[in-house]
Parts: sequence; C-alpha cells; structure tokens
Amino acid sequence: MFRSYLRLILFTFGLLVGVQVPGFIDDYAKRVEAHRLEAEQGLKGFRATAKRFFKGDLDALVAHYRVSDDPVMRSDAQSVSSLVSRAQLLEREWRAMQGPWYLRAWHVVLGADPELRKETLAAYNYQVLLAPEAIAWGLGAGLLLAWLVESQFVLLGWAISGGRSRKVQERHWR
Repeated sequence: MFRSYLRLILFTFGLLVGVQVPGFIDDYAKRVEAHRLEAEQGLKGFRATAKRFFKGDLDALVAHYRVSDDPVMRSDAQSVSSLVSRAQLLEREWRAMQGPWYLRAWHVVLGADPELRKETLAAYNYQVLLAPEAIAWGLGAGLLLAWLVESQFVLLGWAISGGRSRKVQERHWR
C-alpha cells in the first residue's frame, strides 16, 4: 500500500513539475522578444547612419568608428559593436523560439543563452497552465518520474534478492 501511495506522490510531483515546462518556455520566449525589441530600438539611430553611409552594414560603421581620428568615435566603437553583437544574439534566440514546441524545449534546455535562461528562471512565477501542451508535459513528466523511481526500487529489490523471483523464494520456504 505504501508503494502505491509513493507512486501517486511521485506521479503528482512529476505532473506539477511537468506543467511548469510550457510556462517557462513561454516566459523565456517573451523575455527574448522583449530584449530583442529593446536592442533594435537602441540600434535604430546607428542603423539609419549605416544605411545612409555604408549600405546598411553595421559592421562597416563600427570599423569606421574604430579607425576614426576622433577619440570619442573610437571610444564609442566598442559600445556600438557590443550593441550589434547583442542584437545578433537576440535575433538568433528569437528565431530559435519560433519553431515547433519540441525544438523550443530542446533549445531552452541545451542551446539557450545561459544569461537569459538564468534571468528567466530568477523572474519565473510558478503557474499551472491548463493548455493542452502543459497537460501533456505534466502527464509525461509524471509518468516518467513514477516509472523511473519504481524501476529503481524493483531493480534494487531484484539485486538484494540475488535475482530470484518471489515465486522461487516461496517454493523454497514450503
């Protein structure tokens, strides 16, 4: 009976953790988009200058700033270069978050920018979404966790009993 309750508790825990996955992925995607829009706003003036003098090439604008005789422009070259790099990173992240759900999940787990993922986790509020994907994630995580833990207990019991089944043990005791 205890094993049945333990199995239910594990399943429930897995379910509750699993329903958080789509919410976290959604929060990450929203954070990426907000940062991307902010970066684009910060580059707006530089894009206009690059379009006017360098056929829209921001790298050429940065290169021009770096070789300028004006020390202020040379100093600003690093700032503009950082803005351009950040905007490119955020654009790549945003594109990665436009794919199907399984690619978004894979990206957040393995390919996401660590700084953005950490920022998202720090600001994440646990929530229970009743969207179909949240229910699927919850059920999947619950079943997987319950199955993994139960399998470990069964293997441990099998190892302790020396690999003999319960029926074989009962026959020897008769």
